[in-house]
Amino acid sequence: MRSKKTWIVVADGARARFFVSEGPGTGLEPALPQALVADNRPSADIASDRPGRTFDSVGAGRHAVQPSSDPHRHSQITFAGEITEVLDQQLKSKTFDQLVVIAAPRMLGDLRAAFGENIRKLVCAEIDKDLTKLPVHELADRVGEIIRI
Repeated sequence: MRSKKTWIVVADGARARFFVSEGPGTGLEPALPQALVADNRPSADIASDRPGRTFDSVGAGRHAVQPSSDPHRHSQITFAGEITEVLDQQLKSKTFDQLVVIAAPRMLGDLRAAFGENIRKLVCAEIDKDLTKLPVHELADRVGEIIRI
């Protein structure tokens, strides 16, 4: 019986790293040659113009109109979609059998929303912590508690 190939995605709103474990005793190896990096500029740097202005409904007062969405938050949701695209491509190539998702709480929610049913059914564990800056050996210890690597 062959052991299951497990992919581990470690992400926050700006960076995602992918690792693979071939089975018990193999440890973690990078699954992709480099990390995915998103545009992580603050909203003020992303938005090109000042907010629009409007008149009060009564009187001559004017005030700024708040944008309907936060550009920084929108870029994080888009980044979750990019991570999902990478996983979809790898899944079509049958690169992994199961998936562990480690992400900051907000990004974990974004990933859950972006995952299709085909990826969702392969998720065997989730950790809602930002571990993107952890060295590989420490990450292996954390993941080893959940799955045998």
